Amino acid sequence: MDLGIAGRVALVTAASKGLGRASAVAMAQEGAKVVICARGAEALADAEAELSALTEVLAVPDDVTEPEAPARLVQAAVLRFGRLDIVVANAGGPPPGRALEVSDEVLEAAVQANLLTSIRLVREAVPHFRERGWGRVCLITSVTVRQPSPVLAASNTARTGLWAWAKTAADDLFDEGVTVNLACPGIHDTDRVRQLGHAAGRMGDPADFGKVVAFLCSEPAGFVSGVALGVDGASVAGLL
Repeated sequence: MDLGIAGRVALVTAASKGLGRASAVAMAQEGAKVVICARGAEALADAEAELSALTEVLAVPDDVTEPEAPARLVQAAVLRFGRLDIVVANAGGPPPGRALEVSDEVLEAAVQANLLTSIRLVREAVPHFRERGWGRVCLITSVTVRQPSPVLAASNTARTGLWAWAKTAADDLFDEGVTVNLACPGIHDTDRVRQLGHAAGRMGDPADFGKVVAFLCSEPAGFVSGVALGVDGASVAGLL
């Protein structure tokens, strides 16, 4: 199936490893030009080398959770490629902790990284989407927006807030040709999963997850908006 994104420009944040990198690769395989960022120079250079074999790529060393970083990244994409069509917002998750154990500082950091960062990225990108009457936003979150983890209270809080914001933003933007969706991964074979000690049993392949993100950002998915799509191997028990 032709996803209709060849020649479009996608910004994928925190894309040097894991699900962010897999999403950038999937976009590149579909012919999109890709802008990536990450804090670690070595991992970023490695991702850039892989993507360069597939498409035009701009790698920007930056910490997307800094308040001014979303504006810098969007500006860099437009300066390099003259347009921006797709934003895939991704950021590292907060440390584990139960609800009554997490401090104000941990909660504030989680909201900064996993809620406000994505909102800032969308706000910066929307004027460029409006210029062309087309845009795609995919926010990488977690299955915890539907089934909170008892040991990831800070993540549950911030990501569920983002889900609520995205539902309203999707309605605001749909008539302008812009979709806003969440991709909600379960346990995938990534460094973060290993760090959290969840690497047991069957895990998802990040490459497959990246293809799901690419579909949500595609032309055929133009009538899919306001959705939190679980990519979780049937791990979520609820019906909604």
